[in-house]
Amino acid sequence: MRPEHSGRIAAFGIDLGGTKIAGGLVNEHGTILASASLPTPARSGAAAVLDAVAAVVNQLREAAHDFRITGLGIGAAGVVDPRSARVLSATDTISAWAGTDLAAELGARTGCAIRAINDVHAHGLGEAWQGAAAGKNQVLLLAVGTGVGGSFLLNGVPQTGAHHIAGHMGHFASPLATSLPCSCGRTGHLEAIAAGPAIHRHYLALGGDSAVSDTRALTARAYDGEELAIQALELGGRAAGIAAGSLANILDPDVIVLSGGMAGAGELWWDALRAGYEAEAIDPLQALELIPAALGNNAAIIGAAGLFLAPGNQERIGS
Repeated sequence: MRPEHSGRIAAFGIDLGGTKIAGGLVNEHGTILASASLPTPARSGAAAVLDAVAAVVNQLREAAHDFRITGLGIGAAGVVDPRSARVLSATDTISAWAGTDLAAELGARTGCAIRAINDVHAHGLGEAWQGAAAGKNQVLLLAVGTGVGGSFLLNGVPQTGAHHIAGHMGHFASPLATSLPCSCGRTGHLEAIAAGPAIHRHYLALGGDSAVSDTRALTARAYDGEELAIQALELGGRAAGIAAGSLANILDPDVIVLSGGMAGAGELWWDALRAGYEAEAIDPLQALELIPAALGNNAAIIGAAGLFLAPGNQERIGS
């Protein structure tokens, strides 16, 4: 095996989701030099998932010989303590995932130093370090897709909160979601009106065509001029915008980055988002930029590697 060259540094970044494990070899400039992926064996339990992560890392090692590898960063599903890299709680998307000690288990499997954070926070770190919000000190990411989540970053460091559950931005009250059931078991939350499946449910509740099977088909109908599809899409966008305005009033970010599937829903959604934001944000924040994310599916990989490479994260993450 050729020796690693200590003059060039890189890290492995892993985006660990319920369906796919995507990894990259990332250099100090945030460039992905090599990629690999495997399906997530989510029904087979934590040990099988960790074995698959290690297999992805092994696929990346051949490209890493010319680099000094500083560590393996993980953006993982669930509530993750970034100081210990332990999964504190999780849904049943990955069987027996809660309680997994990522540092110990993946350290043993790969020989790498391990750092970990929730996958949406990793996404935010990627966008703040090398993406749409690069160079900004206070960044709010709002991710609107199958669910709603986000991250708030100060000087490039995700703020995970006292119990590491910060970022559940889909689970505060929305004035447009009164009495609607939310995935968390409560009612009236943003996710219940703004997430993609919620927009689709609302369309059907309005009397929309049952042949429209998902939000993508609904969006196509909206751009074909179907009134009910337009109404459902715009209401979801407006709800997200009201939430963005409320969060801006509280956090006063430099910029708000929108990511997730709904951010790709075109100008009908974006116009409604901006209208909701303008209705809610106080006057000094009316000129704040709301911009689309730039890194796409690579954001969490870059952000996960950034736990070792991005300025400010090496010692401060989770503090």
